[in-house]
Parts: sequence; C-alpha cells; structure tokens
Amino acid sequence: MYFDSVEAALSMAGHGGYVWSAYAISLLVVALILLAPRRRQRKLLRRLAGEQKRRQQGHTAMEEGI
Repeated sequence: MYFDSVEAALSMAGHGGYVWSAYAISLLVVALILLAPRRRQRKLLRRLAGEQKRRQQGHTAMEEGI
C-alpha cells in the first residue's frame, strides 16, 4: 500500500478511523495478554510471602509460649 502523504495514510479514503481504531484495540489486547501473567505472578508472590511471614510469626509465638 502506498500513500502520497501522511494525511492520506491516516485518512485511508475515509476508512482511517476504523482501521486505526482496530489497530489500537488489537495492540491494547495484546499488551493486556502480555502483562496479565506478570501481574498475577506478582500478586501470587506477595500472597505467598505474606503467608510465609505469618507462619514464621506463628512459630515464634509458639516458641515463646504466647
């Protein structure tokens, strides 16, 4: 596809709004798909660290006779 100017590439003979919004939505979906596992991993690691900390505090309290 060849366009004479940037304006022609953006407007795409009146279809530019649909084309560019489709690209934007697709990129957004791909970004969310790539970022979601990292977010879930960080959430899981925080939860596991909290559980481990509570267990260690529980063992310390039992050793002290509390």
